Parts: sequence; C-alpha cells; structure tokens
Amino acid sequence: MNQNEQINRLLQKLTDIEFALNESSIVAITNKQGIITFVNDKFCETSKYTEEELIGSYHNIINSGYHSNQFFKKMWKTIGNGQVWKGEIKNKAKDGTYYWVDTTIVPFLNEDGKPYQYIAIRHEITKLKEYEERIRKIAYYDPLTSLANRNMISEWLESKRKQEQEQIAALVIDIDRFKSINDNFSHDIGDVILKQVAKRLSSIVVNDDLLIREGADKFIVFLSDVQTQDDVLQMVNTIKKQLGVPFHVNHHRIILTISIGISMNDIVYDTRTEFEVLNQTIQQADNALYHAKLQFGNTHCFNTQAQNVEMERYIQLEIELRSALAEKQFQILYQPIISLDTGEITGVEALLRWHHPRLGMVSPDEFIPILEEIGLIIPVGNWIIHTVSEQIKTWHEKGINIPKVAVNVSPIQFQDIHFLNNIQNILETNGVAAKHIDLEITEGTILNIAQPKETLEEFRDIGLRISIDDFGTGYSSLSYLKKLPINTLKIDRSFISELGKQDEMIVQTIVNLGQNLDFEIIAEGIETKEQLAYLQSLDCHEGQGYYWSKPVTPAEIERIYQEYNMVN
Repeated sequence: MNQNEQINRLLQKLTDIEFALNESSIVAITNKQGIITFVNDKFCETSKYTEEELIGSYHNIINSGYHSNQFFKKMWKTIGNGQVWKGEIKNKAKDGTYYWVDTTIVPFLNEDGKPYQYIAIRHEITKLKEYEERIRKIAYYDPLTSLANRNMISEWLESKRKQEQEQIAALVIDIDRFKSINDNFSHDIGDVILKQVAKRLSSIVVNDDLLIREGADKFIVFLSDVQTQDDVLQMVNTIKKQLGVPFHVNHHRIILTISIGISMNDIVYDTRTEFEVLNQTIQQADNALYHAKLQFGNTHCFNTQAQNVEMERYIQLEIELRSALAEKQFQILYQPIISLDTGEITGVEALLRWHHPRLGMVSPDEFIPILEEIGLIIPVGNWIIHTVSEQIKTWHEKGINIPKVAVNVSPIQFQDIHFLNNIQNILETNGVAAKHIDLEITEGTILNIAQPKETLEEFRDIGLRISIDDFGTGYSSLSYLKKLPINTLKIDRSFISELGKQDEMIVQTIVNLGQNLDFEIIAEGIETKEQLAYLQSLDCHEGQGYYWSKPVTPAEIERIYQEYNMVN
C-alpha cells in the first residue's frame, strides 16, 4: 500500500469517526477565551440556535443559570491547567427550554503546554435526569403536600456543614382531633386541609430552615441559628396565627387548633454526630408534644429533662408489656363490695395488677393507658374475663356465692366488634352465667361508642350487667341515664375522700338521682366510719374501700366472705 492510499484510508477513518460523532454527540470547539469556533449539527438541533448564531458567541449563550459561579470557576480551573473535565450540565435552549448534557471537555495544548482551544463532547441526558428527579421526588417528598419528608433531613444537614456550630430548634406540630375532621367531613376534605396547612406553613418557613411532613397530621419545622426561647416563640406564634385562620373547603368552614412540642439543641458540624443529635431533638420535641396533648391541645410545650425521663420510662414499659401476658406477670386482685344495709358482701371488683420481676409493682394508672395505645388491651381484657369467670366458678364450687364481679372495660374493647362474642365464648367455656359479670364503663366510654344504646342492649340481652364507673367526673349529658340499659352508678372516690359541703351535695344528688331511676348506687373509696355513716343516712345501697379491705387475693376474699356473710 503506497503513501497516498494510506493517507486516503486514514482520511476515510477520520470521516467515519466524525460522522459517528456528529450522529451520536453534541460537539463544540471554543478558543481559550471560551468563544465558539465550531459546532456540529447536533449542537444546533439540541440548542435550537443556528450555526451562524453560535459561531463567534461565548459559550455562556446556553447558560441556564442553574449552576453557581463556583461550579464554572472549578471547571475552568481544571481545563485551564490542561486537564480533562467531566460532569453534568443543565443548559438553556434558544426557545427557553432546558436540557441536560453529560459533558467531557478536552483541552488542546500548544508547545508550551498551554491550552489554545477546547473540544466539548456532550450526550443529552435530559430524560435520565427527569427520571432521576421523579425518583428523588418519591424518595424525598410527601406525595400529598409536596413538602419534604424525613429523608431530606440528611441533605439539609449536609448543606449546613460550612458552619461550625449552631443551636437549632425542632417544632413538632400536630393538628388537634384531626380524626374527627376525616370522620365528620370525609378523608378527601381532610386531605385538602392538610394541603392548605402545608401551604400556609411553607409561606412562613425561610430558606435556611426546613419544613417536613412527618406523616398523617404531623409536621416538623427545623429552625436554624436560634439564640433564645423567645426566637422560637416568635415562630410558634406566627404558626398559630397562620393556622388559626378558618379553612374553607367545599362550603365548609373548619377551624383548627394545633399542639406544638419544642426542643432546642446545639449541633456541632463535621463531627458526624449531627444526624444523631437532630434525631434526639425530634424525639425530645415529640415528648413535649405528648405533654401539650395532655393539656387538651391548642397549646405549645418546651421539652424538659423530666419529660425525657418519663418518656424513657414509657418506652421501657411498652417493651416489657409486650411479653407480660405470655410470661404470666399479670394478676387479678379483688376488692369486696359491701351492702351498707346488711354488711354482707354483695360482689367484688376485679382489679388488674402487674408485677414485673425487675421493675416491681407498676401502677395501673401507668400501664393501662399504654396497653390501650399499643393495642394489647383487647387480649389482656379477654384474659381478665377468662380469669374472673374461672374464679367465679371456683368460688361457687366452694359455696362462696358472690353474686357479681365488676370488671373495668376500656373504650377500645367496647369498640371491638368481637368483644361481645369473646365474652360469650369465655363464659360458656367456663360454665358461668353472664349475670355474674358486671361490666364497668366510664361516661367517656359511652361518648366513644357510635351507637351506645344499641351496643349496651346487646350486652344486656345476654344477661351482662352494666355499671357507670367514676360517675360525676364526666361531662356527658344526664339524658343518657334514662335511655341506656344501665344497672349501677358508682360514685367516684374523689367525692367521698373529703366530703366537704359541696361534695356532700353532689353525693346526695347522685344518690337521689339513682334511686329515682331505680339504679343500684355504689360509693367508692370509703375509708372512715364518718363516711360510712353519711352514706348510710342517704340510703346509699353499697360501698367499697379500705374501710373494709384493700384489693386482695381470691383466697383472702374467701376469708372475708365467710367473716361478713357468716358462712361456716
């Protein structure tokens, strides 16, 4: 092959390479000042500029403004030093549309090793970037409100690493009684409300701060560089003001109240503990929110060390409760109910107790709300009914004929569609008549039952008795007394313990009311002869309290029964 043939073949290869490059890539050549000296057809097609418009123009003719000056300074520094630069760039076409390119810029060097021109070879990746953005939106943003979610926290912290240290605050915001909005108006209206809440919150959160939707009706605002609690309270008041304006959805005027839990902590950046500290701050704000909710909402609460200790205790009890039933740590004690006329035992109240092998005795006031919150009150409640019915059977076989055993029932149990069938099956299995079980419910429980009259009638129809426990402490209308199938009113111990003039009037009113409606009346918390004498003077039917006995074991109840009922 002669020299001309070799040259022709080489030129053909170069032509083929150029053709392939032009078909597959966006190519531009600029001089060392960045002025365009060559563009291929694909560059013109993508940028929507003509070759005449591009040649002689600076390359920033397609600058989208998306990237920072620092970004381009770093790029020019690289290629200015004769090194190849690679990266992704967002450009702007002549018609105003944006496109992304994966770019390689190769500097061509003169005999002194200095760049005299640059060739940029690009591949359009707009669809890939759009796909990545969709994935990012799914990963980092809430689909309903378009607010950031928890995954954005790490990026927010990363953006702040240029600082050494600052105090941040977490505000956990929860809409009070949001479930009632969904129940009363519909979930669709509830969703609209959440979107509007997100929009209002977004309008008051500045760039250095972060707003996320934590889930359901909970939002978190992270405030940067706060100095004092007063700084935080300014934002709290702004939030309350914004969300206090009525919402108008589908001709409905809806007014919200919110509860806010607040925690403040110092964060030291570049120690790789930022995320841990922020999570701790969120947890502490959640603790404070819990206490705000205990104050019936519509308020805010700062975190305290006492709250943290209480929440640690809560979490510990929650963990231990999950195995307490299986490990047989629960027991039932019984407190006698005494006839104030004859002095005989007319019943007992079954009281759940938890004796943990390491924590010791845990108060029912402490662990029963946790059982309700974590969904274990139903299996534990079934165990109580089973244990009580077995005990009734055992007593009756021994001739200890206690007429009734009162069992406290949670509102959650009454709302369980299987509760009635569970009781029937347990009683039938143990061969115990339903008339021996007295279900004690609170006034609040009645309010939480969708159809209280129909529900209670179902229990009455199988022979179960119904008592209203802690009567007089609730806020419900007295009209339900004449409508519902109730057997007994139990006067709350708080009215008996002091028996001042006002307490006496309340007790007398309850006794008279119950007698006129043919209810049995039981007074709880009797501890002195004076309390007993007063109740007897009102012809109150029955009583219970430490005057006779604290809650005791079944064996001790047998002894007390024989003593008071004179059974040999």
